[in-house]
Amino acid sequence: MNKFSVSLSVLLTCATAFTSTISQAADLKGNVQSAGKPIVGSTVTLFAAGTGAPTLLAQSKTDNQGAFKLSFTDASAGSVRYVIAKGGTPTAAADKKPNDALALLSMLGTSVPKKVTINELTTVASTFTAARFINGEVISGKRLGLQIAAGNTPNLVDPVTGTWGSVLLDPLNSTESTTLVKLNTLASLISAFATVADDDWRARFLKAATPPSGVTPKNTLEAMAGIARAPWVAPKDIYGLFDQAYPQPKDGSRRSTPFAPYLAYVPDDFALSLRFAGGGVYSAGRLMFDAKGNLWSGQNWMAGSQSGVNKSIGGGVVKLAPNGTALSPPITGFTGMGIDGVGWGTAVTLDKVWASSFNGKILVLDFDGKPAAKESDLPFKEKLLGLMGIGVASNGDVWIADGVGNKLVFFPGGRLKDGKIVEVPGLKSPFDIVIDPQNRVWVSNSQSDTVVRFPADDPSKAESFRAGIGVRALALDSKGNVWVASNMDLKTPPPVIPDGASIMDQFRIAADAMVKYLEGPPTRTTGAINMIRPDGTQPVPMGFTGPALNIPWGLNIDGNDDVWIGNFWARSVALMAGDDTKGYPAGTKAGDLIHVFKSGNLQMITDVAIDPAGNVWAANNWNLAEAVTDQKPANSTSTWGGGSGITVIYGIAAPVQTPRMGEVRKP
Repeated sequence: MNKFSVSLSVLLTCATAFTSTISQAADLKGNVQSAGKPIVGSTVTLFAAGTGAPTLLAQSKTDNQGAFKLSFTDASAGSVRYVIAKGGTPTAAADKKPNDALALLSMLGTSVPKKVTINELTTVASTFTAARFINGEVISGKRLGLQIAAGNTPNLVDPVTGTWGSVLLDPLNSTESTTLVKLNTLASLISAFATVADDDWRARFLKAATPPSGVTPKNTLEAMAGIARAPWVAPKDIYGLFDQAYPQPKDGSRRSTPFAPYLAYVPDDFALSLRFAGGGVYSAGRLMFDAKGNLWSGQNWMAGSQSGVNKSIGGGVVKLAPNGTALSPPITGFTGMGIDGVGWGTAVTLDKVWASSFNGKILVLDFDGKPAAKESDLPFKEKLLGLMGIGVASNGDVWIADGVGNKLVFFPGGRLKDGKIVEVPGLKSPFDIVIDPQNRVWVSNSQSDTVVRFPADDPSKAESFRAGIGVRALALDSKGNVWVASNMDLKTPPPVIPDGASIMDQFRIAADAMVKYLEGPPTRTTGAINMIRPDGTQPVPMGFTGPALNIPWGLNIDGNDDVWIGNFWARSVALMAGDDTKGYPAGTKAGDLIHVFKSGNLQMITDVAIDPAGNVWAANNWNLAEAVTDQKPANSTSTWGGGSGITVIYGIAAPVQTPRMGEVRKP
């Protein structure tokens, strides 16, 4: 090649790069508002967020109409863009003075729209979905978590219009929970900060928004992020500030807030949650995330059916995108390989999704929902009965519990062709399985008060540890502690379930016994959470109990080793301090109950799971107990047995790495 050819090649390369850069140039126009009116002279900055310090893409100031224009060269594909509007003079304020502590935020996602509105609603929505990635005014973190956060923001508020998002407005959410009124109340507090409050009110607001062991916020963005991370800390104080800023007229007429409807009473917390349905979601059991943050869950019963413990049509496996969009077929979900209804048996590996069925069948899917095998590919001919939980080890081994046959099914490395039946001493309707860092298999016994542990290579060396009665979910924290959820504490009379009873019969008998116990005089609660250390010792052998726990079912661990509990009969999600109480007030101990989340979009919860953005997802498994257990339910409510939708509570947990294989992992 001669010198001319080399030079031409270099020129062409440079020209291509220049053209590529030019093609990425873009403009963003928008408005910055408070209380529906312009903010003049606000500094608007567009950033691209990643694992390090965010990249400043463009900056400008708003004009007398609150309008701005940013010209920028787009950042690398996949990075998350966000825009902050700071300071300026709110024209809605009586004093018309600049307010440097006014900071508004909008998460825009991996692409930037042509136009945006930045206001109080976008700030609340963005700080709650991105709560775990905000440090002061800086947003940074792992790409997947940031993308999940930005992808969920429009569910609450549309970044283009600055008004309520489509998911918040749908019938499952707008009138079924307090999320809309909480969102509007918090947004009105930011408006008050900018327009009607005095310096004393502002100082008290920033103090009330300070999270546990945190630093007092300096502006409204930091304040909302503080509330989002710990929305249970000061609801009374925060509501009191709202009441002071927008007093209730003596004649009972509407408050003069910029956003309505608003809270009429002091809430238990300011958590924001949404419920998602479609794609066959109905009576969700176990919840599992894949490496891209998609949610997978087997359903007990088919959506729309009159199913319960007496008569049922089994459901399939559902897939929701990280923003809650249904990606599986309506009503049936994904099916195949003979499955008919999935209980606790959902698991995700690095390359497959596994589901086990009430009818003893096993389904293996690829991530598009297509069966990855045929029923005839299973190497054993022994009839399996009611299959329940699936445990996946960090090395890819897959273990499945036969909840009727009192045995396990083992697939080394997840290879179907090598599957075999494993007999383990001490199993009594095995329910859930986890595999610890020492490759020891832990199995819960739902018809007993024990958890069985054995080396994966020698099941004959099984040993048992006592927990509560009716042991259900297991989860491993980062220290290798096994956390155990039991339906009943050790003081509760155990239900008598005959050997060989089907899974539905087990559910029916156990439910009848627990209801009679709970409703008998005096009114009672029951349930226990145990922590078993790697050496087999328990700091509290009787388990952590209390009236706030009532038939706990599922549990999982977040990236801070906190424990999140599906509180079945209490229709709630409970947060319990784990073995590491960092970030909580002095004196907090492992097992202390931090808060219980209740909402109209939470029904009778089985599982809870944490995603890479720190959102907590809850499986609404049952809704109306009578529709599940009655021999002939009332026709008008006969389809209300299974729980309706899967609910997400935004930003309240420390993010985790998915999929969950073995102990919890931080991103």
